[in-house]
Amino acid sequence: MFLVLAQWLQMDYGFFRVFNYITFRAVMATLTALVIGLAFGPFVIKRLTMMKVGQAVRADGPKTHLIKSGTPTMGGVLILIAIAISTLLWADLSNRFIWAVLWVTFGFGIIGWVDDYRKVVFKNPKGMSSREKYFWQSLIGLVAGVYLVFAITDTGNTGLSEHLRHWINSGFVLSMPNKLNLVVPFFKEVSYPLGALGFIVLTYLVIVGSSNAVNLTDGLDGLVIMPVILVGAALGVFAYVTGNAIYAKYLIFPYIPGTGELLIFCGALGGAGLAFLWFNAHPAQVFMGDVGALALGGALGTIAVIVRQEIVLFVMGGIFVVETISVMMQVAWFKYTKKRFGEGRRIFKMAPLHHHFELSGWKETQVVVRFWIVTIILVLVGLSSLKLR
Repeated sequence: MFLVLAQWLQMDYGFFRVFNYITFRAVMATLTALVIGLAFGPFVIKRLTMMKVGQAVRADGPKTHLIKSGTPTMGGVLILIAIAISTLLWADLSNRFIWAVLWVTFGFGIIGWVDDYRKVVFKNPKGMSSREKYFWQSLIGLVAGVYLVFAITDTGNTGLSEHLRHWINSGFVLSMPNKLNLVVPFFKEVSYPLGALGFIVLTYLVIVGSSNAVNLTDGLDGLVIMPVILVGAALGVFAYVTGNAIYAKYLIFPYIPGTGELLIFCGALGGAGLAFLWFNAHPAQVFMGDVGALALGGALGTIAVIVRQEIVLFVMGGIFVVETISVMMQVAWFKYTKKRFGEGRRIFKMAPLHHHFELSGWKETQVVVRFWIVTIILVLVGLSSLKLR
């Protein structure tokens, strides 16, 4: 919005040319989201408290968590509001990638909102059924995959609907350019062709998988939001490089025009996340809830797909991956041993993994900060792939 206004004013006032720089608008988007989050945080927390949307604590969890019962949840709405306003103010609204990420983010946010609302307002401990939640996640993931396969390959001369029609008429075997290949980090010019269907499947897996992984990690005060900020900031760097013809060529990255604008979204995400952390730091005044965790995970997955860094996301988001694997291992082993021995057994004291460390004697703040440190290391490893090839 501000970009259009600035381009009109710059004819008379040269200062407004600074708005053409993505980096300037990214910084301003970060500050705008931060101010919005800090300003409206107390109001949102007060409203959530009045709505009596208190967090339910697992009876089998760490006893230190019992004091958290009743703390307002669904605070992810604060993050989404700040991201939306900041992005709409500072991004180029003609950019199709901005709208794709916003659509996925708020699509998953709505799923999380419905799930949270049923849990805390209707007192339904199950919320949305797993099947219902997975259906809507899958629908958004697949639609995003179909849209992005043509949004990335379109040169601007052909409309997306025309691309889609050609693809359907070809029997879904239309060849796609190399920029849709799966890029392998740390190896110069090593990538694997996916084709349109392969790209759609990969997009679906990355978006849905990252959304649920972030959701599983959200279990301690401040645990998930800082890794999301760090990974989002790193993906913003990749978006800027991928969208710049000179940098992309120099660093041997696929050049995808328009992706640089995602740096504004990543900046807004970072600012909104820091504002939320102000209220979510131990002892938390508000919890994110599924409305925030599912949305942020979906956003990270979508950006990673657009900038062709799915494997790097897997590396940088290692905490999310390990937390998810711990749950899968725990459930699988419990079911297997119950069927085999008549009694379910556990690998970890409790899953997700952060609860295992708590029950092993780590304080909650120790778990959180140490997970942050691990994420910083993994993000630096991911960023090193920009040059180390």
